[in-house]
Amino acid sequence: MEVIMENNYKEEDRYYQAKKRVEEIKGFYGNLIAYIIFNIFFLVLNIMTSPGELWFFWPLLGWGIGVLFHAMKVFNYSPFLGKNWEEKKINELMEKEKKANNNWK
Repeated sequence: MEVIMENNYKEEDRYYQAKKRVEEIKGFYGNLIAYIIFNIFFLVLNIMTSPGELWFFWPLLGWGIGVLFHAMKVFNYSPFLGKNWEEKKINELMEKEKKANNNWK
């Protein structure tokens, strides 16, 4: 009976993890679509109001950097502090806490 409950828990946990992942990806694509639409609007507005001064580039660049970092987070790409680093650090901290708790006993 305990094994069945544990399997159900694992299945439910996997479902919620997958659902969370889908929401993250969906959020990124929403951000990307908004980025494209608004920057096309800024380009048209810029050309219509002040074609001699191309200011649309600045929001394009600033927001683009944000979209890039959002993509890196959602798709688990980080050349410096990626998922592997996080897992190692979590395990390291858990081991330190375990040793500290054992020393107090």
